[in-house]
Amino acid sequence: MNYTETAKVTSKGQVTIPSIIREILKLEPGSTIIFKVTEKGVLLSPCKIIEEPTYTAKEWRKIEKIVTERGKAYKTARSAKKHLDSL
Repeated sequence: MNYTETAKVTSKGQVTIPSIIREILKLEPGSTIIFKVTEKGVLLSPCKIIEEPTYTAKEWRKIEKIVTERGKAYKTARSAKKHLDSL
């Protein structure tokens, strides 16, 4: 499918994706898109961001063990990770 539309870049570097393109790509408010620079130009494509867990199951078991044994609770994931790395 070939379809051509134009849009202007604002002073902030923003571009409004034309409505027909949003419909074709099924983009809704909050959708994530990826830009890929190729030899032929820029490819714009919808994508999904998949969050990966901060800790592995093994690390969570360590955290639970530490909390149970020492009664220690961490205020941030960073401080818990730092402690885990020191073990």
